[in-house]
Amino acid sequence: MEKIMYPKVRLRDILKTFWKAIRPYQWLLFIVVVSIVIVNIAEVITPLYYKRFFDTIISATDKSAVEHSLVQTIFLIFGLNGIVWLGYRVATFVENRFLTKVSAILRQNAFDYLLRHSYSFFSNNFTGALVQRVNRLARSFDRLSDKVIWNVIPLFVKIVGVGVVLYFLKPLVAGVMLGWAILFILFNYAVSVWKLKYDIRVSEADSRTTGVLADDITNHHSIQLFTRVESETSLFREVTEAQASSHKISLDISAFVEAVQALLIVTIEFAIFYLAIGYWTHDIVTVGFFVLLQAYILGLTHRLWEFSRVIRDIYESYADAKEMVEIMTLPHEIRDRRGAQALSVQSGEVSFKDVSFSFNQTREVFTDFNLTIASGEKIALVGPSGAGKSTIVKLLLRLHEPSEGAITVDGTAIGDVTLESLRDAIALVPQDTLLFHRSLMDNIRYGRENATDEEVRQAATLAHCDDFIDNLQGGFETFVGERGIKLSGGERQRVAIARAILKNAPILVLDEATSSLDSHSEMLIQDALDTLMKGKTVIVIAHRLSTIRKMDRIVVIDGGKIVETGTHDGLLANEGGLYKKLWMLQAGGFIQDTEGNTNSRKRSRLLSQKDEEEVPAETDEFTSPTHPTEGL
Repeated sequence: MEKIMYPKVRLRDILKTFWKAIRPYQWLLFIVVVSIVIVNIAEVITPLYYKRFFDTIISATDKSAVEHSLVQTIFLIFGLNGIVWLGYRVATFVENRFLTKVSAILRQNAFDYLLRHSYSFFSNNFTGALVQRVNRLARSFDRLSDKVIWNVIPLFVKIVGVGVVLYFLKPLVAGVMLGWAILFILFNYAVSVWKLKYDIRVSEADSRTTGVLADDITNHHSIQLFTRVESETSLFREVTEAQASSHKISLDISAFVEAVQALLIVTIEFAIFYLAIGYWTHDIVTVGFFVLLQAYILGLTHRLWEFSRVIRDIYESYADAKEMVEIMTLPHEIRDRRGAQALSVQSGEVSFKDVSFSFNQTREVFTDFNLTIASGEKIALVGPSGAGKSTIVKLLLRLHEPSEGAITVDGTAIGDVTLESLRDAIALVPQDTLLFHRSLMDNIRYGRENATDEEVRQAATLAHCDDFIDNLQGGFETFVGERGIKLSGGERQRVAIARAILKNAPILVLDEATSSLDSHSEMLIQDALDTLMKGKTVIVIAHRLSTIRKMDRIVVIDGGKIVETGTHDGLLANEGGLYKKLWMLQAGGFIQDTEGNTNSRKRSRLLSQKDEEEVPAETDEFTSPTHPTEGL
C-alpha cells in the first residue's frame, strides 16, 4: 500500500470547510451566540444585587425599613435568573437544530468528495480508516462548536464583565483578577499548542487501529482458513499498544496541566481575599464586596478550569478534522476536464493510440500500445497474469490515466468527455462482483436506476438469477449481506450480468464473466450473453480460453505488448505462438513455465481435472474447464 502525499492542511482550511457547511444556517448560529452573550452578561450583573442584598441586611438598624428594598432586590435577582433560564433554553434548542443540520452537511460534503477520488486512492487506503475520517469530521465540528459556544464565549464575556465591574469598584482588585485570568489562559494555551503533536499522534494511531481492525474483520474467512489468528492477534496487539502508549502521554500532560491549574486557583483566592481584608479593615469595602468577590472567583475559576479541557478538545477536534480535510483538499486524480462534453456513442469504435502507462513511474505496463476495436466487433484479450489485460479496461474506464497517448471512442478522446457519460456508455461484468448490503432488487437495479421492477425481473431471468432467487425466502427483497457474502461467487456473478443486461450500454466489457459459474450454469448463461453482446462492441478478458472461440478476434498480450492477433482457429495454427501454448497447457490441465517477452513470468500450478462447482473469481491466472471445447 503506497503512502499518499496529502497537501499541508492549516487551521484556515479546516475553518473554511466548516464555514461552507455553516453558511446556510448562519442565522441559527447568530441566535445562539446572542443568547449566550445575554445570559453571561446577566450572570455578571446578578452578584451586584447579592452584594446590595447583604450590605442592606448588615447595615440595617430597622428591619421593617429595609424590607421593601430587600424584596425589590430579590425580585430583580429572580428576573435576572429568569433571563438566564430563558437564554439557555433558546440557545440549547436552537443549537440542537444548528448542530444536526451542519453535521449532516459536513458528512455529505465529505462523502461526495471522497467518492470522486480515483481507483488508486481507494486501493491505497483502508476502508475502515476512511469511514472513521468521514465520521470524525462531523464529530469534530460538534465538539468544536459546543466548546466555543458553551465555554469560550461565556469565559471571555465574564472576564470582560468582571473586569469592568471591579474596575469601577476597586481598580487594583480588578487588575489582580484580570492578570491572573490572562496568566491562566496563556499557560493553558501554551501547553495545549505543545500538546497538539501528541493529540495528532493519538488520532493517527486510532486510525491505524481502526484500519487494521476493519481489514481483519473483512478478511476473517482467510484468517481462519490459513490459521493466522495468532499472527493477526499479534499484529493487532502491536497497533493497540502503540495507540495506548500515545494516549498515555497525552493523558499525563493533561494531568500535569490540571495540577498547575489547581495551584493557580488556590493562589488567586488567597491573594484576592488577603487584599480585600486590608480594604475591609480600613472600612473601604463592605461585607457585600466579599460576597461579590466570592461569586466572581467561583464563576471565573469554574470557567477557567474548564478552559484547559476546552483547548484540549479544540485541538483534538482540529486533529480529527485534519485527516478528513486532507482528503477534501487533495485534488481528484481523475476528474472532468474544463469544458468536458457528454459522450455520444454512435457506433462504439474504441481505439488505443500510442498509449503508455506505468504505476508510479516504477512499474511500466504499456509503452506505445496501439489497438483499435471496430464498431460491433467482439474481441478477447488473452495473456499471462500481469500482461496488462485488466489495465486496458481500467484505462478505458478512466480508472487510471495514461501517461502518454490517447484513448478514443468514436474518435472522441475519453479525456475530453465527462466521466459520467463515458462510464454510462460502458457496461462492465467484473470477475469479482461486490454487492451492496441491500436487497437483490436494489442490487440488480444498480444497472439502471430508473428501471421498473418488471424490467429488473426480466434482466434477472435472462441472467438466470431466478434459479436461486426463487429459492430464497425473501425472493427479490432478500438482503445479500456485506459485499454480497450471503451469495456464492456464481450467484454474485449472475447478478453482475443482470446489471449489465439492464444497463444495455453500447460497449460491453466481460472480465471472465463466467469464471465463478459451474459448467451447468455456464451453459445456461451463454444464451443470455449472446443476447447481451448483439449489436455491441465487446471486450472480453479471457482466462478460460474455451469461452472465446467464437470471438471475432483474439488479441494476445504479453509484457504490455500485442504479440499475436487473429481468430481462435488461426492462432491455433501458429505452432510457435503463445496462444497455442496456453491452449495446450489448459487442455493438458497444467500451466507450465511459459516464455514471452522480458516481462513474462514463470508460473506453475496444478489445476483440477474434474468439474469444479465454484471456480475462484479472485485469481488472475488461467483456469481450465474439463474439456477445452466447453463454452462458446
